[in-house]
Amino acid sequence: MVWGEMKKSDISNISNAESVERAEESVRSSVQPSGKFGGKADRLFGADPAGLDESARGIAVLVIVGVAVGLLSGMFGIGGGTVIVPALVWLGLTQRNAAATSMLAIVPTSISGVISYATCGNVDWLAALLLFCGMFVGGQIGSWLLSRLPELVLRWIFVVFLVFVVVNQISFVPSRDQHIAMSALTGVCLVLLGVVIGILAGLLGIGGGALAVPALSMLFGASDLIARGTSLLAMFPNSITTSVANLKRRLVHVKAALIIGLVAAVTAPFGTWIAGAVSPRVGSILFACYLCVLLIRSLFVAVKATRSARASS
Repeated sequence: MVWGEMKKSDISNISNAESVERAEESVRSSVQPSGKFGGKADRLFGADPAGLDESARGIAVLVIVGVAVGLLSGMFGIGGGTVIVPALVWLGLTQRNAAATSMLAIVPTSISGVISYATCGNVDWLAALLLFCGMFVGGQIGSWLLSRLPELVLRWIFVVFLVFVVVNQISFVPSRDQHIAMSALTGVCLVLLGVVIGILAGLLGIGGGALAVPALSMLFGASDLIARGTSLLAMFPNSITTSVANLKRRLVHVKAALIIGLVAAVTAPFGTWIAGAVSPRVGSILFACYLCVLLIRSLFVAVKATRSARASS
């Protein structure tokens, strides 16, 4: 009799457990990302961060951003994060998620740009390798900081970074016929520069080209084209390693990154052609003008966010 009661109790417990499990599964399946890409969560990376405008208008903006990023990447040797991050924030992502998404979008963009510059002999392979060694370490630090620093702090760091780059672009005109004179000291300095670039790249969602290109020209004597090609080559593996860290932390909107990155990869060779067609001075002025427009907008957003934070506190 006791045995029979125990069996009935066990059967009842199993039935209850199965009911709970089915209920939990039903809740999990009902929580899906919103927007056009909503539905099943990505099995490999998990659900994309919420907030992005994934309507037809939002997708069109992502494509336009990809075209612009490809042209700018080819022209100036940058990954395009200075365009991608503000655009994604405008479409609804947080600064943190936008920065992480930007890093993944830079991967196909930089590959296309490197191929374009390398075919013309405008890549210093050893300098790019040394830069990457430093960027690998710095990128992990930047990614770690990205997941911990407050949103408002990230916005102001981005503004300060843009001011620094604009000043450098206006004050310095690179040569077109110089190369990097490699030595032991130069190698160490390139690695240290890579660490700084990697931290900023992981923290701000930029490839690092906006800092690497002027630094390679001013500090190491590279021509404007070699600085751009070398920068793109160095940021390609760094973008991958930093993106892996961001993916593990569930910070990346994978679909948005792929749309921007693949479109940019198609248009980057045309930007490379423009870079070779204009003079170094014209290239510096164009880049400075673009960054000034971006700086004004980023400063406006940072000030607005600061006022909102003060009002709420």
